[in-house]
Amino acid sequence: MAKRAAEDDPQDSPQTLKSGDRPVTDTGLAENEQFEDDFEDEFESEDEIFEAGVDGRPDAEREAEQSAAGAMDIDKQTFIPGRHKLDAGQTLAPDLSTYEMLHTLEPTWPCLSIDVVRDQLGDGRKSYPATVYAVAGTQAAQGREKENQIMVLKLSGLSRNDEARNMNSDSEDEDEDEENSDPILETRVIPASCTTNRIRVHQSPQATGSALPTTLSAAMQENGEALIHDITPHLTSFDTPGYSIAPAASKPLHIIRSHKKNEGYAVAWSPLHPAGKLATGDISGKIFVTTRSPADGTFTTDTTPFSGHSSSVEDLCWSPNEKFVFASASSDGTVKIWDSRSKSHTAALSINVSDADVNVLAWSALTPHLLATGHEDGSFSVHDLRTWRSVTTSGTPKPVAHFTFHREQITSLQWHPTDDSIISVCAGDNTLTLWDLAVELDDEESKYTADVKDVPPQLLFVHYMEMVKEARWCGQIPGTVVATGGAGFGVLKTISV
Repeated sequence: MAKRAAEDDPQDSPQTLKSGDRPVTDTGLAENEQFEDDFEDEFESEDEIFEAGVDGRPDAEREAEQSAAGAMDIDKQTFIPGRHKLDAGQTLAPDLSTYEMLHTLEPTWPCLSIDVVRDQLGDGRKSYPATVYAVAGTQAAQGREKENQIMVLKLSGLSRNDEARNMNSDSEDEDEDEENSDPILETRVIPASCTTNRIRVHQSPQATGSALPTTLSAAMQENGEALIHDITPHLTSFDTPGYSIAPAASKPLHIIRSHKKNEGYAVAWSPLHPAGKLATGDISGKIFVTTRSPADGTFTTDTTPFSGHSSSVEDLCWSPNEKFVFASASSDGTVKIWDSRSKSHTAALSINVSDADVNVLAWSALTPHLLATGHEDGSFSVHDLRTWRSVTTSGTPKPVAHFTFHREQITSLQWHPTDDSIISVCAGDNTLTLWDLAVELDDEESKYTADVKDVPPQLLFVHYMEMVKEARWCGQIPGTVVATGGAGFGVLKTISV
């Protein structure tokens, strides 16, 4: 019903009074005057605010309209690849409350392998934003192989998640000092003629206290060559204004051509040879050892290969406490232990650890008798080397732990640098998982995780990363993992580790 103007009121007489009220003459408001109610509430009731919602309508009404219009529905249930399936139109999103830090950075081309470079910023860093140095090798698209590169990386501006900052802050001052920055990826590139299958770095001791240690990279190439570069100038250029990298710095110090044209995946530096000692393996089953002279820095490759595998050598790893001992993993299902001083160049031990290909292996630096192996069938095992007596040992020693959680091939394994029970695992099911082998099954409820049966209690964390290939711990930033895959680089730190 429309309001009527005062002058249109047919009755000019005063209205009937009640309860002894006195008549008030309505004189109207003068120009620029406002009506003031001395008893007006200065706030609305909570009931009115709640009922009205954010746009003046009831929340239920607005939500129903949004749903009908195709608004996104969020299902916060845990998704485990291989156990759960996405419905049409569904996508995955990380639960940021379970991460302290999570960043994704995209290079020009995806990388199959990455390794973290130790820096001079100190150990045990917990402040943000964080900085990580690394090296990676690209896999350019078919027909564009000449665009491949070895990339020296600086990943900076790695800030803590807002949720983690709010939950974990000890003081308001800490929040104020912490910058909320965007991640930055800086690169220094070295041309490569083909895909890098795997890359590893080695640092020699510093010549002086102020100088950076000499950092060498070894890249196993698709064409069978192993390229060794000194990437110290590239690392120096990140934090030295005006520093110019000489063109010669992009040329290899040495190229290992002993593998002929046999493609290789396996490459490993010994941690116990400061000058540098390198093992490389190829698809023909041969392993070559290359030694760098501490006197003049030249490289010498033993012309006689270490032979014994009947199929491709997939991975290599040096002993953390025995200077001349290394292990190899092969698609023939065996792991062999070698002594680089052997004149016969034959294995000291050979153990069949899987009926499937053995893709990767990792030797625990903190507990040297533990060796982990990852297999093509998605399983991985932990072995106690003290049970591996000799090549003629009757029967196959049983692993101390064996897990079949992953449904696709294992592509990466690495022990935590400071916690001897934690290991990271990457698999072809697009997952990066973290495990604590010290956890034991203590009750029936531990058999069930996220409404999924048969999830081991040792499984700490499942991170989804598209086409993830390899992950490496950043030893100077506790609990931080750097990973590479088809979606680029990922830097994460979970609340679990």
